[in-house]
This record gives sequence, C-alpha cells and structure tokens, in this order.
Amino acid sequence: MNDSTTGKTSRSARTRACVRAATAGVLAVLAGTPALAAAQAGSESSYPDRPIRMVVPFPPGGINDLVARIVGQSLGDQLRQPLIIDNRAGAGGTLGLGIAARANPDGYTLAFGATSTVAVSPALYRNLPYDPVKAFAPIAPLAEVPSVVLVTPSLAAGSMKELLALARAKPGALNYASAGAGTSQHMGTELLKAMTKVDMVHVPYKGGAAAMGDLLGGQVQLLIEPLPTALPHIRSGKVRALAVTSPARLAILQDLPTVADAAGLPRYELMIWFGLLAPANTPRPIVQRLNQEVVKAVASPEVRERFAQQGATSAAPQTPEQFGAFIRREITRWAEVARVSGAKVE
Repeated sequence: MNDSTTGKTSRSARTRACVRAATAGVLAVLAGTPALAAAQAGSESSYPDRPIRMVVPFPPGGINDLVARIVGQSLGDQLRQPLIIDNRAGAGGTLGLGIAARANPDGYTLAFGATSTVAVSPALYRNLPYDPVKAFAPIAPLAEVPSVVLVTPSLAAGSMKELLALARAKPGALNYASAGAGTSQHMGTELLKAMTKVDMVHVPYKGGAAAMGDLLGGQVQLLIEPLPTALPHIRSGKVRALAVTSPARLAILQDLPTVADAAGLPRYELMIWFGLLAPANTPRPIVQRLNQEVVKAVASPEVRERFAQQGATSAAPQTPEQFGAFIRREITRWAEVARVSGAKVE
C-alpha cells in the first residue's frame, strides 16, 4: 500500500472516531437531560430550604418598610424559613430594585415593589437600571394605602382651599417634601399642582422619615404622606391634616374630607400599591408557590388587623399573570401623569 492510500485510510479512521465521539457526547447529553430536569424539579419541590431575602429599596421606618415587615413576618412563618428584610435605599428606590433585578433567579431573593419604583420611575428616569416588565416575574400584590395631605401647624392654612389660595398668592413660596424623586409624595403633589395650576417647590429627601422630620421642624410646609406613617403624627397633633387622597372618606379619619371634595377636584385620587416580585426567569413552580403563600398571608386575620391599625388594606388576590397586567396598566397611567404634570427628576 502506498503512502497516499495509508494517509487516506488514517484520515478516514480519524473522521469516524470524531463522529463516534460527537455522537456519544450528544447521547450523553440527552441521557443526562432527564436527570438534570429531575434534579431541578427536586430543588423546586424542596423550596425553600434556607432563608429568603426581600430587598426593600427604601430605608427603615417608611411605609415600604412597614408593609414589607408585616407581610414578611407572616410569609416567613408560613414558609418555615426566616424572611430577611434587606433595606437598600438610594435613587428614589431604583438602586435597590436594580440590585434585586440582578439577583440569582432561584426564589431566594425577592423584590418589594411599589407604585413609585415599578410604575412611576420608568417615566422619570432616563437610565433606569432595570426594566420593570422584563426584569421581574410578578408574584402578587400585597396592600394598598391612601395618603393624607399634611401641613406644618405654623402654616396659615386650615383647609385645602386655604392652602391652594396661599399657594396662588405666593407662587414658589411654599416648599413640599417627598421621600425622593418619583415617590408617591412627589407624584401626588405634582398631580395636585397640575390640576390646580399652583406653583410649589419640590424638596426631595432620602426617605420618608427625613421628609417627615423636616415637616415637623417647619423647614418644609407640605407633605402628602401615606396614611400608615402619617397617623402617629396626626394623632399627636404635631402636624395638621387637611384631606385624604382616597376616593371616599376613611373610617379611621372620619372628619377629614377627600381632596376631591375639599379642593373641588373630582378626578384627584392617589392610592399607593405594594407588591412582591422575583427576578425574571425564576422557576414557574416557585413563583406559583410564592403567589399562593402571599395570597394566604395578606388574607389572614392577623395581617388584615395589623394593616387596618395602620390605615392600609390587604390587596385582593391576583394570579401572577393578573398582577403583571395590572403593572403594565399602571406604567401607562403614571407615564401620562408625568407628561401632564411635567414632573422630572431634579
């Protein structure tokens, strides 16, 4: 046999060996796929087997933190694993939500979402570190709360009409506080400004506690504060409450009119919602399990009672798909509010 024949035979042998190796590799992968799927299913069926972290993108003491801790305690008891609240404040809540969006999608890092960070921020931040629709798997809504229009007691305004008259008489003289750009305090006041054509100056703070502190101290004159964190200061008499932002009067503050009635603004309403999210691509069985547990937690008498004491209401049950559709509607709604009001991040 000559050298050329020997070379061809050698190359043919190497080709057949490569084909056999490749075929064996494919068969090995195919054979291993059921085992891999079974291992993943086993992991999901044992969920959770260690503590769970809930990222709350605001500092302790505010309404977000309050609702998260009420739900988190009940949820942890049901899942029989500690649920750790991880406060990651900054950039109006967008910093913490960005951290949660980049977490491993295994069900052990969850995100506390709210009107401001999920629905409002896309309309205000040009370089948002997450896409509220694509970056998360919606789990379930938690609660909703109205807000209260508060003024410092030294302000010569005992009603909404007097407040608006003062603002019109002194354009730009009144300062209003918020927990940060894009928060409910910010957008609720911008909506009020747009509907009444008054000029007030926005003073954003790093969290609701700091904003409330300066209202109490008289450094700012106005704050539209969520009811749960406003109540202690209303009851102590350290602030003056003018109206509630709900569509109807509240049993817990029966003497206060709605903004719609008190200011003659029938379309004004501000209800803040909170919900639980997971990073995108979290396994479907884990999302479904968490949805069931959240629905059970917020419907429990204990959580309902704790919410009621704070002026909050447990959210009506929704599937993950229903909650996702609600979020998309809210993003559209608040984009229009931002457009009409001209609200922006300072």
